[in-house]
Amino acid sequence: MDIGLMVEGQNGLTWERWLHILALAEGLGFPSVFRSDHYFVGPPQESLEAYLSFVVAARETKTIRFGPMVSPVTFRSPVDVARMAAQIDILSGGRFVMGVGAGWNEAEHKAYGVPFPAVRERFDRLEESIQLAKALWTQSPATFEGKHYRLDEADLMPKPAAGRPPLLIGGGGEKRTLKLVARYADEWNAVNLSPDGYRQKLGVLERHCEAEGRDPATIRRSMMVFAVVGPSEASLDASSRRVMGMFGAAAGTSPADFRAGMRARGLIAGGTEQVVDEVGRLAELGVSELMFQHFNFDSDDVPEYLATEVVPRVRNL
Repeated sequence: MDIGLMVEGQNGLTWERWLHILALAEGLGFPSVFRSDHYFVGPPQESLEAYLSFVVAARETKTIRFGPMVSPVTFRSPVDVARMAAQIDILSGGRFVMGVGAGWNEAEHKAYGVPFPAVRERFDRLEESIQLAKALWTQSPATFEGKHYRLDEADLMPKPAAGRPPLLIGGGGEKRTLKLVARYADEWNAVNLSPDGYRQKLGVLERHCEAEGRDPATIRRSMMVFAVVGPSEASLDASSRRVMGMFGAAAGTSPADFRAGMRARGLIAGGTEQVVDEVGRLAELGVSELMFQHFNFDSDDVPEYLATEVVPRVRNL
């Protein structure tokens, strides 16, 4: 089991802190640092443009995997995304992961004047954008005719190496998302599922793979987790309060009660023994990497705790 970091880039991330997080993550030996791709979620805060931050990651690091988790198909032309992905892949020596999704946060689309089609159209556009990107990365020239996007003998240069960048699809929608995972993805990233919830989604994915004639073992499986972890009660309480503020916990909820509620839903919240136990249950189901949310950019406590206390205990799971 690998342990990586996930950063919500719209929650007050600055260039200074991004550079610090990248250096910290690589210095502590984390295999990956992923980040969200949003203008805002909730109250607007400082927010770094995702693809500019990936160029920085490509130059400032040597070993970590990185990429969006995930880029909404609504924000940018799929040609521009495919072109940026190819060039960041080359710049990083093959460490960039192209994470894609249909988009969900209507408020940021409305605020910035970005069209937000109905869910069926967003998924149709997502599938076409995947087909278009793969064509640009592999064909010289590429022609594609879809309902929403098209290419006419477009020859993207430079091209990434064969099989790169890997395509990650995030989410657990059983009708469309997991079908797209089975059809196109190199990696499926689930979001904050309990072991029982994950087992159920995995069964759906396996059925989609059977329909597509694909071996599900060829799909890497990871999970982004909104976990509250730490080495002490004080650390756990501080992390709990931050998460409670982000997600609007009910008035009067104590940090301890908040963590108990998370555990009741099968989520990770607690000290080392609880964390290792939950990670082990997910490892048994075939999850190969957990990306823990790094909530407090001004403190290194949680990344350092994960690297020193958790990683040695779960590395061989």
